[in-house]
Amino acid sequence: MKYSRFLTFTHQLLAMACSIWPAGLAAQEQLAEGLSVIRDFPSHFVSSRDVYIRLPEGYQEGQRYPVLYMHDGQMLFREVDTWNRQTWAAGEVLRTLAMEGGAPEVILVGISNLPVERHANYFPEKPFMSLPKNVRDTLYSLKRGEQPLFGRAVNSDAYLKFLVYELKPFIDREYRTLPGQATTFIAGSSMGGLISMYAFFEYPEVFGGAACLSTHWIGSFEQNFEIPAAFLRYLQARRPLLQGRRLYFDHGTATLDAHYEPHQQDVDRIFGGQPGYLSRKFSGDAHTENAWSRRFHLPARFLLSVE
Repeated sequence: MKYSRFLTFTHQLLAMACSIWPAGLAAQEQLAEGLSVIRDFPSHFVSSRDVYIRLPEGYQEGQRYPVLYMHDGQMLFREVDTWNRQTWAAGEVLRTLAMEGGAPEVILVGISNLPVERHANYFPEKPFMSLPKNVRDTLYSLKRGEQPLFGRAVNSDAYLKFLVYELKPFIDREYRTLPGQATTFIAGSSMGGLISMYAFFEYPEVFGGAACLSTHWIGSFEQNFEIPAAFLRYLQARRPLLQGRRLYFDHGTATLDAHYEPHQQDVDRIFGGQPGYLSRKFSGDAHTENAWSRRFHLPARFLLSVE
């Protein structure tokens, strides 16, 4: 496919240009057995941020592991790190899955968000730039409380370059990973669901699967039909890139998730029936880490299981 080959070629060129590792990488801080964090992980592309690394139980010489990259890393492991005292308990979920034989052991990399830049980092850039200028200007004028919803111009393409050309090479060099596409996955919720979807389609040679929970199809906190329509156009054009990979979506029906169902149904009409696609609805589930934690085992099993 010409589109995929062009992406691969240009990404390889960029990787060569960015081969010099940024200076100033901090030492890892051990938080618990198997869980550490690198504070202010440096980048040429985006602002530095904390990166959590959770190793599987029994991590040992002679064995290599798949890698799951997840956004909003400070919400994944410890209540003390979260703003709402809720957490995915992602390490416990993955450990239970492995013990039950539902999925292999996996290295989990949690990339923290920067609250002031989160919307700009996670809003897919190509769909955003396809919006009419007046819609983009309106989005940039929105506030969340006293702060702008977008703390800067949308830069999700740069955020993905950070993941692919800086963070992933570091993880593959420092840990016993299985670095290939078939064993590299990405996941997140809400805006993290959008950027996981975007990574899956922008880097088909890198990510073999993506899990997008409570995907924030409306793009802001006000309904605007042009935003989900832009996502649909983007996805329709990339429909063939699903082949041979796995893509998971879900949504609840309460709080913010109540807005997602019609847009998710439109996405399901694009991909439904294709091998490697799964979409789920969870009646009564709200837009919270507690809800995502309860069902995280389902997308994890879907992405990681060898059938």
